[in-house]
Amino acid sequence: MLLIQLITMKRRKIVVAAGFCLSFFLGTLMNLLYIPGFEHHQNHDNRVHRYYHKKQQRVTGDSQLHISESDTKAVAESNSKNAAGSRHHQDLLLQIRERFDEVVRYRRRQGHGSGTGDPVRPLERRRLMDSEPGDNWDHIKVIERTDNQQTHFQNRLSSSTYMQTKSREDLTMNSRSINSTPMLDCSSIDNVTNIQYLGSGYTKAVYKAALNNSLSVALKSVDFGGHDMENCVKKYGSPGDCYRLASFKIVKEMTLMERLQHPNILKLYGYCYQDSNDIQDTVTAITELGSPLEMIQLLQTSWEERFRICLSLVRLLHYLAHSPLGSVTLLDFRPRQFVLVAGELKVTDLDDASTEEAPCSLSSTSDCVMEFPARNFTLPCSRGHCLGINEKRNLYNAYRFFFTYLLPHSAPPTLRPLLDKIVNSTGELIWGIDETLLQLEEVLHLYRNGLYLQNSTQTHRADYKRVVDASIPGENYRCWPSYQHDGCLLSVYSITEAIGVCESHAQCRAFVLTNQTTWTGHQLVFFKTGPASLNSAKGRVTYVRVGS
Repeated sequence: MLLIQLITMKRRKIVVAAGFCLSFFLGTLMNLLYIPGFEHHQNHDNRVHRYYHKKQQRVTGDSQLHISESDTKAVAESNSKNAAGSRHHQDLLLQIRERFDEVVRYRRRQGHGSGTGDPVRPLERRRLMDSEPGDNWDHIKVIERTDNQQTHFQNRLSSSTYMQTKSREDLTMNSRSINSTPMLDCSSIDNVTNIQYLGSGYTKAVYKAALNNSLSVALKSVDFGGHDMENCVKKYGSPGDCYRLASFKIVKEMTLMERLQHPNILKLYGYCYQDSNDIQDTVTAITELGSPLEMIQLLQTSWEERFRICLSLVRLLHYLAHSPLGSVTLLDFRPRQFVLVAGELKVTDLDDASTEEAPCSLSSTSDCVMEFPARNFTLPCSRGHCLGINEKRNLYNAYRFFFTYLLPHSAPPTLRPLLDKIVNSTGELIWGIDETLLQLEEVLHLYRNGLYLQNSTQTHRADYKRVVDASIPGENYRCWPSYQHDGCLLSVYSITEAIGVCESHAQCRAFVLTNQTTWTGHQLVFFKTGPASLNSAKGRVTYVRVGS
């Protein structure tokens, strides 16, 4: 009996320990990968069918990005409905008007202020359709704001005709081309091939498609079956108005892609307005296609590639902090909001970007508090706004989602002190984005020019024979991190560094120089267990270890 009890207790301990390990692993995994409401890389054939085969195509007559006439007409007509509909529906109309004004401000290159003259709801709370009042007082404030804005909005947009005229005169993005590249339109995606559903978030669905069987693009549209549309229609019962509210997020994103030109912002190729699902002027954005950012895979890549991602991110954040629209913050800052294009990190979602900086008063200490899961920061109040809050929010998110995972691990030993300083200084918000970029560019300079090797006093333990026009196709072994999973392929600055790497691996007895280089100019080298399969290979150079 005692033996049975001991066995039972032992099994319980094993189960508890296994459960703890599993929960820790899942917690770490979710911290890296989780983004609410995102369905990633699922094979949704029905979504593809619904998106492409239920459309009654109506190609617009020009290739200028515009707020469609049905959108502007709906916004204008909403202002003539003084007491029509419930207070509930007036809140939806108010959201549409706020979203409309936001797009107008970005079109006119105004980075700050409200187009209505009244405070708009904070963007942090403006998850599409996430407008359930927290209590009765919040609901009263929403209705009061609706009534107060009604007269002003009617005066400014008094008729459907006026709005349609203004949409052509003021709301047109006057660019038939971006950077001398003609913008694509509906005719460009009439005969797309290789359609693949990539995923969806709260508002949008994203598809991959091939144009002319060559150029692969991403197509973004409002997801009619998504969280935002379903919740809105359930709450307000107006699919048309719900669609217009959602579509302004796509129009805003296209506007920002055109206004904010930077190598680390996804390129806008064009757009298309079509009639779909009994709703006029559904909008589709045509953008550059990138590969999803998979953090687990990135942890297995070389330090050089991980450093490139961090450097790309900081260059982007530096631009956003000093953009033509003012300081831009990414309110929904998560790894899945970024993609990789030819190794470069690019932001793909800008619909939750904002140039508004939190207002504050000198008499309050809580106005400028930035809250994060691990810690909070209090920023100074200057001239009625929290000083540098947009820049600081971006930088700390870069630290917690990217720097801590990607920067220090497996870096060259002589660079680690500087990298640790970068991580610690951004984690404490001691540095701003300017200093952070300066320090990362210094790391790039040291690495690109081999200066990280100057302090090395290591002497080689063996001699190496140089064999020209020769290679070793076999004799592979695995190492980490490697550019090739079934072999040991690493980047080096010089032959001296390659010899040092080979002597640090117990299996290494030879290495082969390839004709390939990385983005920093370092040469890719295969490390081998020996020269047994040495054969002729013109243009290749092999080094074989001789002696002990």
